[in-house]
Amino acid sequence: MTGTIDLKLNINGREQQLAVEPRVTLLDALREHSGLTGTKKGCDQGQCGACTVHIDGKRVLACLTLAAQAEGRVITTIEGIAAEDGALHPVQAAFLEHDAFQCGYCTPGQIMSAVACIREGHAGSDDEIREYMSGNLCRCGAYSHIVAAVREAAEAAS
Repeated sequence: MTGTIDLKLNINGREQQLAVEPRVTLLDALREHSGLTGTKKGCDQGQCGACTVHIDGKRVLACLTLAAQAEGRVITTIEGIAAEDGALHPVQAAFLEHDAFQCGYCTPGQIMSAVACIREGHAGSDDEIREYMSGNLCRCGAYSHIVAAVREAAEAAS
């Protein structure tokens, strides 16, 4: 026995074959086995949101999700939300416009949560945005800029 399992993961529209240990998290599979380092490892305990990705369109914490749980599902990372022509996703553009980052470490997770926040209809007010985004921590304190960016992207989407 080799101690690995073979997985087929659909990541950002591309199928990838991976041989990983059964206990490998989706976060580690993305970063260490797929070379997609945009998704960040923060607390590794599901408390900071830096590892937020989408599975089947819903946000999940990749550090708490086993890679095997994502087999047969559609995984989207920060690398997969821009348009195919390279144009920024409207949320990415709004983050730039509103300077909604400082060190940038939390930004990929913030953007992935913001996309889900808007898609799921939780961007009706600043308070609602703050509540829905509360699982994503920013150690630099750029929260007011993040809320403004989410609000702008939501308004543009409606």
